[in-house]
Amino acid sequence: MSGLLLDKIKKQAAECQNDLVRIRREIHQHPELGFEEHKTSALVADVLASLGLKVQRGVGGTGVVGLLDGQEGRVIALRADMDALPIQEQSEKPYKSRIPGRMHACGHDANTAMVLGAAMVLAPLRERLSGSVKFIFQPCEEQGPGGAQAMIQASALEDPPVEAIIGIHTFPLLPAGVIGTRPGAVMAAVDNFRITILGEGGHGASPHLSRDAIVAAASAILSLQTVVSRRVNPLDPAVVSIGTIEGGSRPNIIADEVRMTGTVRTLDEGLRKEMPRLIKEVLQGVAQAHGVRYRLEYEEGYPVVRNDPAMARLCLEAAAEVLGSERAVTLEQPTMGGEDFAYYLERIPGCFLRMGIRDEEKGIIYPLHHPKFDIDEEVLSLGAATLAYTAVKILNRARG
Repeated sequence: MSGLLLDKIKKQAAECQNDLVRIRREIHQHPELGFEEHKTSALVADVLASLGLKVQRGVGGTGVVGLLDGQEGRVIALRADMDALPIQEQSEKPYKSRIPGRMHACGHDANTAMVLGAAMVLAPLRERLSGSVKFIFQPCEEQGPGGAQAMIQASALEDPPVEAIIGIHTFPLLPAGVIGTRPGAVMAAVDNFRITILGEGGHGASPHLSRDAIVAAASAILSLQTVVSRRVNPLDPAVVSIGTIEGGSRPNIIADEVRMTGTVRTLDEGLRKEMPRLIKEVLQGVAQAHGVRYRLEYEEGYPVVRNDPAMARLCLEAAAEVLGSERAVTLEQPTMGGEDFAYYLERIPGCFLRMGIRDEEKGIIYPLHHPKFDIDEEVLSLGAATLAYTAVKILNRARG
């Protein structure tokens, strides 16, 4: 590929930096939860329309799809997610959330800005594209069943059919401006469960006349940790975490019911199918020991995010050409976080990129979903340039 084209992409992305910061901050100040992204999707659609793209609004609910027609050829897609989280932001930044109890604690505002930046870079180059690029802006990644399936069912990958897809997401475990990915599994499958412990209530002064659901629940929580530590092969990563617990009404009343929710993360499909049985066996033992009953409701969620090996290699090659070889890294291990980008990868080849945003000197050190989460905004134009160049590189490779 012409070095002049790469230079043009990098230069144009750099010139978009101020606009990308403005867009990111506008979205950050007005966070919207899943399938409520009305202002965000309107902003996205307006930007795409101003670039001369064909724009579909209301895709899969509040999603947006923009199509940049190039020369006749194949079609690839770039995807961003748009939803925020129900978290109260702890920040004094001038662009902090203006909506109480909501914030972009996962960086979807930055993901959206980077993919919009790629559209800004590629739009003037449409005559030099050996194919077309779809820009998919998806609602509701944060909560299952997620927005990816809604977008797919609404034909976001069709008309014209998409043959490859690239996603990007902020990643606080990498330094700002470093892009990482890996072939194969990059993020875990996500399953959730609800447990209800059913005992018999009574007076707190006479526990022997009751069946204490709270004590049984405490035992269940501790015993469930042995599923991973004692029932799963140590070489097979797995997580079982209890996220919520609710039960009881007064200090002197033995609770007759406790409700808990939790999550299971796995990378191996065989182990994933085994986990409900292992959890059930633990609960059966606890229930028998405490004389209580239980109810388990288990829901499969997002599959493993599994990158196509060839696409992962191509994306890293492109990132190295844009950012320098030292800033394009192969991740040694997957993470146990989940992503509904997995549903796209089940249908077409693609790759999920992690954009480093950590900068200790700027105090940008907090993990995803933390109330003090923020990003180094210098990465926005870098992500845009990498996505744009990757799209061109894939289309040229496809042309052969």
